[in-house]
Amino acid sequence: MTASPVQPLDFSGLHTYSVHDRHSKVSVADFAAPVRPGMSLYELLAGLPRQLAGADFPDLVRRIAAARRAGRPVLVGMGAHVIKVGLNPVLIDLLRRGVITALALNGAGIIHDTEIAMVGRTSEEVADVLGAGAFGAARETGEVLNAAIRDGAARGIGIGQAVGETLLANRFPHNDQSLLAQAAALGVPVTVHVAMGTDIIHIHPGADGAAIGQAGHHDFRVFCRLVSDLEGGAYLNVGSAVLLPEVFLKALTLVRNLGYPVKRFTTANFDFIRHYRPATNVVHRPTLEGGKGFHFTGHHELMLPLLAAAVLDALDHPPGEEVGPETVSAPATGRPCGGTGL
Repeated sequence: MTASPVQPLDFSGLHTYSVHDRHSKVSVADFAAPVRPGMSLYELLAGLPRQLAGADFPDLVRRIAAARRAGRPVLVGMGAHVIKVGLNPVLIDLLRRGVITALALNGAGIIHDTEIAMVGRTSEEVADVLGAGAFGAARETGEVLNAAIRDGAARGIGIGQAVGETLLANRFPHNDQSLLAQAAALGVPVTVHVAMGTDIIHIHPGADGAAIGQAGHHDFRVFCRLVSDLEGGAYLNVGSAVLLPEVFLKALTLVRNLGYPVKRFTTANFDFIRHYRPATNVVHRPTLEGGKGFHFTGHHELMLPLLAAAVLDALDHPPGEEVGPETVSAPATGRPCGGTGL
């Protein structure tokens, strides 16, 4: 028996509408302006397409610049990879200019930053030394950092301040490239948030769990104080997938519980890939009652210099001179540049 062939569906009864009447998410008014030789960064950002990150990145820049103009804080929490890809000079410059008002690091951050200060290099090849049990066994790193933490606990201060002051006291040859040393010299708060057993200095004989816990908890309390003043400011999470997003969320719920009005502020996460905790604990949940959260995926060594340059450019233009579609035209086309403006 031969099966009857399936008949194609007849489309002639489809109900249509005019494209002129339909809402569309993309318009030529949102398109990018063509780039040209000699363009300033300010002009480039103004000419980005008003879509996705092309709209979000200038918006974040504008918010950070507005926060600093208003005297509101910009806090940066970061993983150690930011240090390892060579971005200390960019961050130190932002500390000196007052763009970044405080730093929060994980335990690995103080290790790589201290080795930079001491010898001008860091980050061993783990695969080459793990088999012999030599990974993390650098003597000077363990001695300097554990002594600093013990001293900090004895003095009733946090890990960040203790390590920064230790670096300065030792006058290490590359202190000018150290976040902790330069922050201590500038009086900028640095807090350090440690998970016991995650850092190489915890395997050294000089490690004191009680001192690490005491100085680390002091830093958490300092961080909570910083977060309590975050209304109207910004918190940037850069390259920390788990630890700092968790610390930030706990600090935020604590200060709200104590009655601090931290509702409207800006958050952003920068990392190579999208992780659950930064997206949830930094970008989404904290801004449910106000403010705005952003996520940008890309290499730190590209994204952070771009962000720094864009913010400095925005701060160099007084309020009222922000680039927007009404103020800048692309010479090649005459059409308005921009989108959200800077």
